[in-house]
Amino acid sequence: MLRKIVNINEEKCNGCGACAAACHEGAIAMINGKAKLIKDDYCDGLGDCLPACPADAITIEEREAAAYDHEAVAARMSTRLTHWPVQIRLAPVRAPYFNGRGLLIAADCCAYTYGNFHRDFMDGRSTLIGCPKLDPVNYAEKLTEMIRQNAITDITVTRMTVPCCGGIQMAVKQAIAASGKIIPLRIVTIDTDGTIANTEEA
Repeated sequence: MLRKIVNINEEKCNGCGACAAACHEGAIAMINGKAKLIKDDYCDGLGDCLPACPADAITIEEREAAAYDHEAVAARMSTRLTHWPVQIRLAPVRAPYFNGRGLLIAADCCAYTYGNFHRDFMDGRSTLIGCPKLDPVNYAEKLTEMIRQNAITDITVTRMTVPCCGGIQMAVKQAIAASGKIIPLRIVTIDTDGTIANTEEA
């Protein structure tokens, strides 16, 4: 159908990621350091991203595009959180929502940096968050007991590229080793521009 939709000038784009953060529908993503419209049907054409762009790289054009899919966008934006609390230091050691599920252990900043965090990481997993720089506790001890006392199927750690996030990765590795269990571990490192810098199977 012919309708109004976002157009991104890649030559003007400076890769700041402000437009992707401003796009509540998830139509824009940062790919190879540039903003790209990744799903026509997620773009409502209203241009919430325009004022966020400091490089004037975004305009609204009228062209053939898939119709805006309100239902798909609403489903994408819905929370994947299944329990509370989520902070490692507040979460119970034993809980039914840990059993038979994968566990996501995320550094605090990840959910604010990676736009589709709920959909790509939280969906189908129990979630715990923490920041070893801000929390004056040893996560490894509590995580060890969580792994021992619950039937966790696998663990995904999301961390940022910044050095302080190494603490959460180390605590999880120590906890798995101390628990005596063999559990698949995946570590995803997110860059400060919201892109995935590295994925490691440990």
